[in-house]
Amino acid sequence: QVQLVESGGGSVQAGGSLRLSCEASGYTYSMPCMGWFRQAPGKEREEFATIYSNGGSPYYAASVKGRFTISQDNAKNALYLQMNSLKPEDTAMYYCAASTPYTCTYNSWGQGTQVTVTS
Repeated sequence: QVQLVESGGGSVQAGGSLRLSCEASGYTYSMPCMGWFRQAPGKEREEFATIYSNGGSPYYAASVKGRFTISQDNAKNALYLQMNSLKPEDTAMYYCAASTPYTCTYNSWGQGTQVTVTS
């Protein structure tokens, strides 16, 4: 399995920005996709951004579209999430995920990084 380590979380005021990073290691194959998930207390985990290795348009959930941008640097084995115009409802634990070698099905997860947005 792929090892994933997130960083960049923290506390920010509403309207502010954060950039999350996810370093990937322990794999030798190209993953069809990587994504960002988040989970707020008492809520289900939400997949809100996905990037595809075939160059297809990234997926964004309606809740983040226009404010968040997912990107990756294959040379650095890194996945990024630029978050702008943050809202208190964006407060959650944020996780990156990597897919299996053959399908866009996630089987590897990071430990998460906390994002807190205050009003």
